[in-house]
Amino acid sequence: MATSDDLRIQTFVEDIFRSLHRVEQHRWARAYLWALLHGSGKKTPRRMAREDSLPTAALRGLHQFINASSWDWRPVRRRLAQRVAATAAPYAWTVAELVIPKNGGHSVGVHRRADPATGQAVNCQHALGLFLAGAQGAFPVDWSLVLSGPWDGDPERRRRARIPEEERARPVGGHVLGYAADAVTLPHGAGLPWVLDLSRCDDAAGVLVGLARERLDVVAEVDPGQVVLVGQHAPTVRTVGGLMGVRHARQPHVMMRQAPDGRTKAVTIHTYTGTVRLPQAAGTDGGSRAYRILERPALDGRLPARYWLTSLTGGPVDEVLSLVRGRTAALSAVSVLQNRLGVLDFEGRSFPGWHHHMTMASAAYAYQYLDDVPEYAPLPPPAASAAERAAG
Repeated sequence: MATSDDLRIQTFVEDIFRSLHRVEQHRWARAYLWALLHGSGKKTPRRMAREDSLPTAALRGLHQFINASSWDWRPVRRRLAQRVAATAAPYAWTVAELVIPKNGGHSVGVHRRADPATGQAVNCQHALGLFLAGAQGAFPVDWSLVLSGPWDGDPERRRRARIPEEERARPVGGHVLGYAADAVTLPHGAGLPWVLDLSRCDDAAGVLVGLARERLDVVAEVDPGQVVLVGQHAPTVRTVGGLMGVRHARQPHVMMRQAPDGRTKAVTIHTYTGTVRLPQAAGTDGGSRAYRILERPALDGRLPARYWLTSLTGGPVDEVLSLVRGRTAALSAVSVLQNRLGVLDFEGRSFPGWHHHMTMASAAYAYQYLDDVPEYAPLPPPAASAAERAAG
């Protein structure tokens, strides 16, 4: 006899995975989702197939669904984003990086890079997740695998990993702007601001200019060495950190924040008295965009100062910086995805297999944490776009 959870999972899969047309695909999507949510240990087909509640021949079915089936993950993620955007009261988009340690060099996208958390070189996959932050937390709705240069120049390696021809190595900023171009077409999410940590991004200005072209607002943490233009008629080049080091050029704001122990504390934020622009934006569609600089001064000499550039020049400082909680929520979601939903556990070697697994982990996260009516009432199908209607 089916339990209420079984029925809810079935309804969820029928809605989110509606682009999958084969009955067997829906069957194994339900099984994989259930195993991610309820299984113990590593979330691999071999380990998940041992769960008593899964059908016989589960290992073959789960492996086929993730590693060999040709289903397209993109419309599934699109539907998931629509559900989150319609339900979670979203207020911002954000992006989080994920380093997936790997042994050997056969997994798709694996390469050696410095782990930003430790500074040590690791053999890993480097992924980016797109998160929609709302009142209920931050929800993963898309993923990118950041390919290193060697994956561009080895046709045989690409063929074995089933990497599409159009998927090429590009910087992190390119992935972020690709997300933004898609997000502007999503109902309930098109005009939301972007909250980003660009403090270690090699082309932070390029990302900001790209968002300006899309007319998207941003609150971006930047390195103190980020270059800006000050002044209108004869602008001078300054760095964010140098500019905010001039006492008369800034003014203080006091924000009240609740500490982890529950007590309320005052936090001082400095704002630049004027606005700045980006040299890289000259002659582009984003050339006239003005930014405000926000600084959280160094605390007791233990933590360095932090700096943000924001296009939200007219809003109260409290409201602008409150958006940064979306980044914190995304990092919290990444921790859950790593420790409970298996985003580090994919053992296949193919590009489609990796995206299938990450899509299922994202769906499991939404199913578990997205508040909804008790029996999960599905949304009506969205109206087809002009392109979809033209495609038949």
